[in-house]
Amino acid sequence: MLKLGKLTDYAIVVMVQLAREGENAARSASYLADKTTLPEPTVAKVLKTLLKENLVSSVRGAQGGYKLARDPVALSVCEIVEAMDGPIAIVSCVEGSDDACPAEQRCPTKGKWDPVNRAIRGALQDVSLADMMSQQQAGCGTNTGNGTRTNLVQVKMPEMVKA
Repeated sequence: MLKLGKLTDYAIVVMVQLAREGENAARSASYLADKTTLPEPTVAKVLKTLLKENLVSSVRGAQGGYKLARDPVALSVCEIVEAMDGPIAIVSCVEGSDDACPAEQRCPTKGKWDPVNRAIRGALQDVSLADMMSQQQAGCGTNTGNGTRTNLVQVKMPEMVKA
């Protein structure tokens, strides 16, 4: 199963909540924890990472807290995923990965995962934080009641070159 880490999922939830608050509203970790029903220490940990990666900014003072560093339309889900989990690499040998594979020299799939990885990364880049806000409000990405889930994005896989 290809799955986001829990902290990445929580980071997207926190970012959507910050976006709902408005561009100039600074919110504390405790406020965001209350609104998202996530544990406050987890929200604080997520915010610390997002701050370090310049996706949120902090405001000091009585009305201080955290706010989005950019407009939700300009923030992609890909940026949030990569801020929390690092570069997207579905296997260790995709282009740009630092992971070494002991079978790399003789692997029959070497280089074949690159187009798949690019398609997944591209799909995540095509979804903005604003999209996540509007889809949640419209009911997309949630259980439809008949056991199926609606899709947030469709990934068009590139044509694979036959060798």
